[in-house]
Amino acid sequence: MYPRLQFFVLIFLLLFLRGEDLSPNRVSPETEEKELTLHSVYTRLADDDLNFEAFRFAYKGFIQIHSKDVLSNDSLLTIIDYSKPSNIERLYILDLKNMQVLEKSLVAHGKFTGLLFPELFSNAPQSHKSSLGFYITENTYFGKHGYSLRIDGIEKGINDNAKKRAIVFHGAKYVSRKYINEYGRIGRSFGCPALPLEKNRKIINLIKQKTCVFIYHPSAVYMSDSKIIISE
Repeated sequence: MYPRLQFFVLIFLLLFLRGEDLSPNRVSPETEEKELTLHSVYTRLADDDLNFEAFRFAYKGFIQIHSKDVLSNDSLLTIIDYSKPSNIERLYILDLKNMQVLEKSLVAHGKFTGLLFPELFSNAPQSHKSSLGFYITENTYFGKHGYSLRIDGIEKGINDNAKKRAIVFHGAKYVSRKYINEYGRIGRSFGCPALPLEKNRKIINLIKQKTCVFIYHPSAVYMSDSKIIISE
């Protein structure tokens, strides 16, 4: 056997005897541990309606944002899953410390984002479209839609025009079972995640003042542009 070949065979045998994984796609112990934790949290939340992929991105982003010490509540995570149609509940408020789904609700998307299913997203003023990504909730106020909650989009070029666009949580009569029974879907907003009138105050009071919100859709554009998703 040639000396060079003998050398590589010897290295292979040594690694094999040590139980090393020679796969080029080998997952690091740190990544494996994080994935186990993520699956554990998801399992303990015990809600089959919660899309795992939406939760996966939301949870990993939440951990990053929490590490920057910008959240006043390190337990709550709100997920809006725009991969789902508007005639079913797709807003989830999670208590990650007590492993509970505190609230589920209908929630609207933007007028030009889609009809029953959200499809198009924008950060542009006057687009009347929803914006994806991570937000931090701010203060409440009373406006033309009643009790409302300001949110700050923290992803540059993706949702950072949220304040300029007046994207807020607010109640709307077109977000209701009655509207669904008549039209097969709920109504649409100018880009705001509008809520049912009967749940609006409760949800806003739960998530106000520096909690994390993630608006999800498996958009290839968002997945490629988001710095938070890229660095997960």
